[in-house]
Amino acid sequence: MSGHSKWSTIKHKKAATDARRGQLFTKLTREIIVAARGGADIETNFRLRLAIQTAKSSNMPNDNIDRAVAKGSGAGDDGAELEEVSYEGYGPGGTGIIVQALTDNRNRTASDIRSTLTRAGGNLAESGAVSWGFQNSGIIVVEVIGSDPEKIALEAVDQGAEDFDIDGATIEFKVAFTNFEPLKVALDAMDGVEIVSAELAMVPSTVIELDEARAKQALRLFDSLEELDDVQKVFSNADIPDDVMAEYAEAG
Repeated sequence: MSGHSKWSTIKHKKAATDARRGQLFTKLTREIIVAARGGADIETNFRLRLAIQTAKSSNMPNDNIDRAVAKGSGAGDDGAELEEVSYEGYGPGGTGIIVQALTDNRNRTASDIRSTLTRAGGNLAESGAVSWGFQNSGIIVVEVIGSDPEKIALEAVDQGAEDFDIDGATIEFKVAFTNFEPLKVALDAMDGVEIVSAELAMVPSTVIELDEARAKQALRLFDSLEELDDVQKVFSNADIPDDVMAEYAEAG
C-alpha cells in the first residue's frame, strides 16, 4: 500500500476516539457544505454523494448531514463563506506536500500552515512547485474476507481499476476519476469485499524514501497539519517505512 493510504488508515483509526471525532465531523460538515453548492440532489451531484457517503461511514448523525446540505444549497446562511484553496510546500527530506483547505480567512489559513511547516523544518512553496508531480486519482482500499485477494484485484481491473497493490488481505486500487464511482459500486457488490476507504486523492508520480528519523518527523508534521481546523486533506510523496508507520499507529 502507498504511504498515503497507510496514513489514511491510521487517521481513520485515530478518528474513532472521541477527542478526534468532533474535529472530524467539523471537516466532513465543511466538505458537505461546499459540495452542496453544486445542488442538493445526490443523484446529479457526485461530489455531494461522495461527501455524504464518507460522512455516513464515519457515523456522522443524519441530522448533521441534513443541516450541512441545507447550508450549502442555500437554505442556511454561512455556506457561501467557505473558500477552497490548496497550498504546496516541502517537508522533511525535501518531500513534497499538498494541503487542501476550506477556509473563510485565507490569511489565517496560510499563516497556520506556514508556521506548522516551518516548525517541522519545511517551508511553503509557490503554486505548481509541487503539484506537477501529482495527479488527481481515485483511491479505494478494501479488505478481502474469505476470498482470494488476487482474484478480487483482477476482477476490479476488469471493472476499471488502473492499478492495485496487495498487502495481505488488504488491496489498494488506483482508478481514474471518471471510473471512480463505477468501480466503487462494483467492489461494494462483490462477495467477501469490505470497502475500508474511498476518496479522491492527489497521488504522487514518484516517491521519496525517508529514513526512520525523517519518517517520524514527517508523520508528526502530517498530524499537525491535519489538526488545523481549516485543513481538509494532506498529500505527500513521502515513502514511510512500514515499521515506522506501524509504530506510529500503535502509539496512537
